[in-house]
Amino acid sequence: MLRFRKSSHAEILNLNQLLDRAAADFSQKTALVFGARRITYRQLGESVEKLASSLYNLGVRKSDKVALWLPNCPEFVFSFFAVLRLGAVVVPINTMFKREEACFIVEDSQAKILICSIDKAKDSENILARVETLFNLISLPAPAQNKLVLSFHDLLRHPKGYFLDSPLAGDDLAQIVYTSGTTGRPKGACLTHKNLISNIQDCAKIIKFNQRDSLICILPLFHSFALTVCMLLPIYKGGRIVIMRAVRPFKRVIRAIFRQRVTIFIGVPSIYSILSGIKMTAFQRLANFFINPIRLCISGAAALPVKVSQDFEKKFRRPLLQGYGLTEASPVVSLNPLGGRHIFDSIGLALPSIKVKVVGKQGQELPCGEVGEILVKGPNVMKGYYNLEEETKKTLKDGWLYTGDLAKIDPQGFIYIIGRIKEMINVRGFNVYPREIEDLLYQYPGVKEAAVVGIPHRHRGEVPVAFVVSERELKQKEVIDYLRINLASYKVPLKIFFKLELPKNATGKILKAELQDEVKGTFQNHEQSF
Repeated sequence: MLRFRKSSHAEILNLNQLLDRAAADFSQKTALVFGARRITYRQLGESVEKLASSLYNLGVRKSDKVALWLPNCPEFVFSFFAVLRLGAVVVPINTMFKREEACFIVEDSQAKILICSIDKAKDSENILARVETLFNLISLPAPAQNKLVLSFHDLLRHPKGYFLDSPLAGDDLAQIVYTSGTTGRPKGACLTHKNLISNIQDCAKIIKFNQRDSLICILPLFHSFALTVCMLLPIYKGGRIVIMRAVRPFKRVIRAIFRQRVTIFIGVPSIYSILSGIKMTAFQRLANFFINPIRLCISGAAALPVKVSQDFEKKFRRPLLQGYGLTEASPVVSLNPLGGRHIFDSIGLALPSIKVKVVGKQGQELPCGEVGEILVKGPNVMKGYYNLEEETKKTLKDGWLYTGDLAKIDPQGFIYIIGRIKEMINVRGFNVYPREIEDLLYQYPGVKEAAVVGIPHRHRGEVPVAFVVSERELKQKEVIDYLRINLASYKVPLKIFFKLELPKNATGKILKAELQDEVKGTFQNHEQSF
């Protein structure tokens, strides 16, 4: 019979202790809901122990890497904690990745085992044959009559004893999360147990998460935002996680919110944009106000347009808190406070254990209100990039994480993100921040989504161009005229491209590099001046 470590409210030093405490304190409470499946904290702990035993039997030891190429499902949670139970390191892989993208991460991380879903099995077999460090492939479920692939569920049926070679410390690696790789190959951010625990504890304080809360997980668990906030945070507090395989069809998500009495909804701007645009009858508004169990909504992973935030809160009468973070910071850095002052265009205040500052090009700290690069320091900041010493030195200096984001901080400590340094547009020596133009576009009637990028120009150096998804037919001249009233002439986009949709990654962040590639070179010989 499996025995969990005795519950203790002493300081949690690693994520194994976090799960042990939850399994002991909330043993009969539902931890995970997935369709018709209900998994208690005790059952979660037992499944983790069984899978850890089988992984140990397959040769996984402390510091070994295990890659997870899985969609949202309870088995992702089992796998994550089973790997940690052995002191090994989790390497999540984006489920939208194709074979070669996944192969790079498996090879770069030197993963020993790859756990995948059945739809990834064929590509995973190809990776297994090519990557020298990879010894085993586990599939959920396993392909029929394939001896190369182990069955995930078979491993849960045959537990054998294991032991941890040495105790886990807070500075031991828990996972390597690969960044999106917008500039070249993805980099593996090395996150420790201490990094993740500190971030979970900070988030719990700010949003006042408790064991009565039920959180719906519609964001992909391979992403650092969902993994920390949608998975680890509820387990830390003994809450319930309603896992959804996908956000569509959205009617299924709505049903799950009402049936499972979800109290916290976490999404990305594109989801809130859709919800804020839904037309509601008087009865629907009344039903939403009195029946809706949600007490709090949080937006992350990308910038939340001011108009979307305002429209959403007005329609649903629920607070929508915008946060900011990055993979290298485990990932949450700041969040608007629950209650009190709420500034729609701000990403809020730094979390309790985190320090932030804004610096100029020479590294000097800038006074309140001035725009510069935002730096982050705290127990949540990564150890470094995996096997990339020079990249680590560029990003981590004197304990500060250089984010690459432009921001300003007001006298009360509220942070305002202006954009990415690399996205800043230089028009004849003038700095143009895409976020400023995008916020104005979102306020124009009929604009559903907007993105602004810089394009090389023969005479101006660079020019801003805009991409717009509209709900009704819009003419370029009317939008340009509107922008001219509100912006200096050099900030006005040279052209607006109307599209049916904008390219996005798995978490809804608009892929601006793809938009730039679409029109690169278009204005190199353009003669128009402002």
